[in-house]
Amino acid sequence: MVSVANSNWELIAWTSGSATHVSVRGPETHPTTVPLGGGIDGAFGVVFRHGAFLRPLPVGPLVDTSVSSPHATARTFVLEGDEWEIPGYENTETFVDRLVRSGLLVRDPLVADVLAGDAPMLVTPRSVQRRVAAATGLTQGAIRQIERARQAAMLLLSGEAPADVVHRVGYHDQPHLARSLNRFVGRRATDLREHDPTEALSLLYKTDAEVRP
Repeated sequence: MVSVANSNWELIAWTSGSATHVSVRGPETHPTTVPLGGGIDGAFGVVFRHGAFLRPLPVGPLVDTSVSSPHATARTFVLEGDEWEIPGYENTETFVDRLVRSGLLVRDPLVADVLAGDAPMLVTPRSVQRRVAAATGLTQGAIRQIERARQAAMLLLSGEAPADVVHRVGYHDQPHLARSLNRFVGRRATDLREHDPTEALSLLYKTDAEVRP
């Protein structure tokens, strides 16, 4: 599977044969190839919104890497010395609520507001930059570039012409779009428009239904 650049961090659980694995995966600033092999029986992930982070695992050191739980069973995993039930579709909100109540998961609301385009009051630009970097591991510019490339890739996968994508997403021209896709998605516009459905791209599995703590 091709894992394209992603500005959010996530918690992922997957099974391979009789083994279960759980890891916290940080934001990715470039595309990578994830060798799934033939032994992946199932996987589930929780994507956390910008501004949410785990106190014991600052996002900065997680960029382009991941941290695995030291012990996981088919139903549970260990986080900060405590046993947690592996989340699934039916109990994700309960899992996140428990993280919040335990004090492990916190959120800086200013970060989401800034990334949504709001201008914070009584906060200096330098303080905003520091808080965004602390909560996301990335700069505002990097987040915008990654999310724009992901949006462009989705539009191309849906069949839109590159010239139309340039206009809709806000690139200067098609060469600018091409450089962005190569850097963050690892694909050309033509590759995406003629995408082989048997090839998995991680951006196809990221939805807007991200969990807000």
